[in-house]
Amino acid sequence: MFADLLKKAMFELNLNQVKVSELTGCSRAAISQYVSGKNEPSQQKKMEIAVALGLPEDYFLQLDPEPKIAADNVFNVPVKVIAKLMKKSDEWVRQGLRDGVFPWGYAVKLTKWSYFISSQKFTEYTGIQIPVKGGVING
Repeated sequence: MFADLLKKAMFELNLNQVKVSELTGCSRAAISQYVSGKNEPSQQKKMEIAVALGLPEDYFLQLDPEPKIAADNVFNVPVKVIAKLMKKSDEWVRQGLRDGVFPWGYAVKLTKWSYFISSQKFTEYTGIQIPVKGGVING
C-alpha cells in the first residue's frame, strides 16, 4: 500500500527516487526498497516523508489520498514571491532551485522548468514568513 502511494505521489509531483532521497533525507537504497515494496517505513517516517514532499502529513496513512499540497499549512509559493521576500531576482531563485542548493524547494524539467517551493520549509530555513491573507499569498 505504502509503495503504491509513494509511486503515485512521485508520478504526480514529477519526482524520481534520487530527488525523493534528497528531499526526505532517506538513503537512495531505502527509497528504492520503499518503492519496490520490500520495506516500509514507520508511521512517523511516513509522516516525515509526506511533509518533506509538500504533501499532507497523513497522506500515506489515508486509504485513497489525493496528491495535493496541504491547504492548511504547506503550499507552493511562486518564485516571484520568494524573490521579492529575499530581495533577489526571479532568475536567482530559479537557478538556485535548478542547482538544488535550496533545501526548501526544487525544480523539475520536462519540456520546460517547473518549480516547487514549500511554504513551511522556506519559513523554517529562512525565518521569513510568507504573507498570507484570506488564503491568498500577498507578495
